[in-house]
Amino acid sequence: MTKIEDIAKVCHQTNKAYCQTIGDNSQKDWDNAADWQRQSAINGVHHRLNNPDATPEDMHNNWLKEKTEQGWVYGKYKDEQKKTHPCCIPYSELPTEQQKKDSLFSAIVDVFRQ
Repeated sequence: MTKIEDIAKVCHQTNKAYCQTIGDNSQKDWDNAADWQRQSAINGVHHRLNNPDATPEDMHNNWLKEKTEQGWVYGKYKDEQKKTHPCCIPYSELPTEQQKKDSLFSAIVDVFRQ
């Protein structure tokens, strides 16, 4: 199996590309991303591998729990300094385009699992 960090990099880069298609150009390439952002992707890969039946909502809830524990809160814009993020809300309140990111992340991890 590919190393966890390699899978996380593919997930991150794919998420960056997807975000660009929906008008979000705030994502940096993996090599330039902040440590917390890379670690978040790694944690997401671990969660998916350990919970192969997790729904997209489960994946979001895992991400949200991690962010909340690190002091992140809802904010209209993602701000690393203020620790605000527009996705720090329940999955059911996310716009569909944001919900799709959790499905995409899971699908990528699942490809490497096979």
